[in-house]
Amino acid sequence: MKHHAVLSEKVERYESLLHRALLAFEIAPQENSHLRKVAEDFSNMAGSYYKDGKYFIEQGDTVNALACFSYGHAWLDAGVKLGVFKVSDENLFTI
Repeated sequence: MKHHAVLSEKVERYESLLHRALLAFEIAPQENSHLRKVAEDFSNMAGSYYKDGKYFIEQGDTVNALACFSYGHAWLDAGVKLGVFKVSDENLFTI
């Protein structure tokens, strides 16, 4: 028997993943470098998507919350792949 994903469980899992990931990285490039600005932009995008996702949860809009948490984590994953973030827990990222 095939089991379908439960949206509320998925939203909770992705919110938790992004929340933990936001606490598990640091910006790697040195100050005043172009890559530092890239890292800061990626970090800001991830944080903004997290905040938006929390807002959508408050509004009862779990579909958009899930999208926000997914996009936010994608920004962090991209930064890790690019090498602009150092991470303390590799299990939270696609390395």
